[in-house]
Amino acid sequence: MTLERRLAHAGFTLSRTYPVPVERVWSAFAEEDQKRAWYGDADAFVRGEWAFDFRVGGRDVAEGAFHDGPVSRYVATYTDIVEHERIVTSYDMWLDGAHMSTSVASFEFEPADDGTVFTHTEHGVFLDQYWAEGPGREAGSRGLLDLLAAHLA
Repeated sequence: MTLERRLAHAGFTLSRTYPVPVERVWSAFAEEDQKRAWYGDADAFVRGEWAFDFRVGGRDVAEGAFHDGPVSRYVATYTDIVEHERIVTSYDMWLDGAHMSTSVASFEFEPADDGTVFTHTEHGVFLDQYWAEGPGREAGSRGLLDLLAAHLA
């Protein structure tokens, strides 16, 4: 059977207000122990390879398996970091070794009277059999923002 080659594009913007200062939200991304604490739900995810190199040009890796599900692999490169303001990454995702997507994501941190307005904007290119996965990426990102909220609480 020959794999059908195709591409699909998907983008989204998610915004949340967290009731903590920008520095606290920033630390959840910029400090390895903080990011490990919320990035991925240990009850639903068995962790594999992990790498954390928070600097422009640095690379993060997060691999793991959902119980009774596929192995997910995330490999990101930080392309822009402005402390307490923004993080920009380009990243690739694989499922069970198959290249699923390439994305560009930005994370913006804005002080507000009631804490921090956090905005995640992303554009992804979904490859071959994963061409219809754009809505799933947005749902997964919403889930990560929920995990971040619980971590910051």
